[in-house]
Amino acid sequence: MKTVNAVLSVVVAMALVLGIAESFDFHDKDLASEESLWDLYERWRSHLMVSRSLDEKHKRFNVFKQNVKHVLHTNNDNKPYKLKLNKFADMTNHEFRNAYASSKIRYHRMFQGTPRGTRSFMYENVNNVPTSVDWRKRGAVTAVKDQGHVTNKLVSLSEQELIDCDTEENQGCNGGLMDIAFDFINKKGGITSEIHYPYAAKQGTCDVSKENSPVVSIDGHENVPVNDEEALRKAVANQPVSVAIDAGGTDLQFYSEGVYTGQCGIEQNHGVAAVGYGTTLDGTKYWIVKNSWGPDWGEKGYIRMERGIKDKQGLRGIAMEASYPIKNSSSNPTTPSFYPKDEL
Repeated sequence: MKTVNAVLSVVVAMALVLGIAESFDFHDKDLASEESLWDLYERWRSHLMVSRSLDEKHKRFNVFKQNVKHVLHTNNDNKPYKLKLNKFADMTNHEFRNAYASSKIRYHRMFQGTPRGTRSFMYENVNNVPTSVDWRKRGAVTAVKDQGHVTNKLVSLSEQELIDCDTEENQGCNGGLMDIAFDFINKKGGITSEIHYPYAAKQGTCDVSKENSPVVSIDGHENVPVNDEEALRKAVANQPVSVAIDAGGTDLQFYSEGVYTGQCGIEQNHGVAAVGYGTTLDGTKYWIVKNSWGPDWGEKGYIRMERGIKDKQGLRGIAMEASYPIKNSSSNPTTPSFYPKDEL
């Protein structure tokens, strides 16, 4: 699914991947010759079961070679994070950005103006927050898919309903804004379950009969103060938060593990979920971020991103467009839990 899937999948939830495909390793000797590189490419295709026509294979091999060199060079550069040859290994970064980091969040925000939601920030006066939080360990996330507000029972909600039906201002697979999706859920009186309105990996016509069977409702949403990582930390200490980042870099395309400290773009082209934060043994502060590129990307579908950098927007603009749902009533006993699918 294009970026809207990631944007809408974090609307009310986050998730932990319980399984991951066996990693694909390679070594310097695999780059020794054209023949060894070709063997590496064929092993990669076989490992990930990637089918290509003969003509396409030769074109993609040229892309693969450049990506292999980038991954190897970066991993040899003593950075605090590592890259790997994942399913994107024979895609150009331009293709990757168009397919997986093109939700046009800044574009939509220009038309909408100031983020919607209440002007209040319920965690403004919270001063005593834990040094680390991981909502995956607190029963607030389901298996590789999304979070909930705080009502005790996790339910997988329908991303497809948002994609098909929340189209008056959001644009389905062509992108949208999290706060508009929150408004849609609130005005409709809730959102149905994924079982009732299954994920289809493409935008379709709104199925009204399925749409009118909500299983979870929210009472609105709040926006985290813009460009304020400390405010974002206060919010994440109390619940997972939907955020937007610039996800188009080559290092993010191939991120494998560690604390990402890479290029600092703020294009905001991808919606993700901040589900925790912490500090490494060497003192590096980080965010725990749930992505929607599948369980074989990153740390079982997650990335740790450096926290507390000098730029007030946060690394990759993580502090620029953060919001979270509000659930004051007890009208439903469930915790909203989206299951973000891998994007098309």
